[in-house]
Amino acid sequence: MSDITVTIIDREGKKHELIGPTDMNMNIMELCKSYELPVIGECGGMAMCATCQCYLESETPLNEQSESELDMLDQAFFVKNNSRLGCQIQLEDAIDGIVLRLSPEA
Repeated sequence: MSDITVTIIDREGKKHELIGPTDMNMNIMELCKSYELPVIGECGGMAMCATCQCYLESETPLNEQSESELDMLDQAFFVKNNSRLGCQIQLEDAIDGIVLRLSPEA
């Protein structure tokens, strides 16, 4: 079992250092919800709602975006070049130290 550290910057600019397990098949959206951060995750992690949109603030390399993630971001508000859906970022050793900022609520 291995844990990683994820830094989430909330909508007020406050940094939250979260510890997440890499052996439970969790994603960033689920981790944020487990810490009771204001992430809705309305679709349950199916890349169908963008209520877990966040901005990658670190140089952490991520897997390429899927077609469904790109399609959803095409329809979302407040999209930037560094926008990602938290539900599509799996907790794994490779993202240890990642910094993400929650997007504004639509």
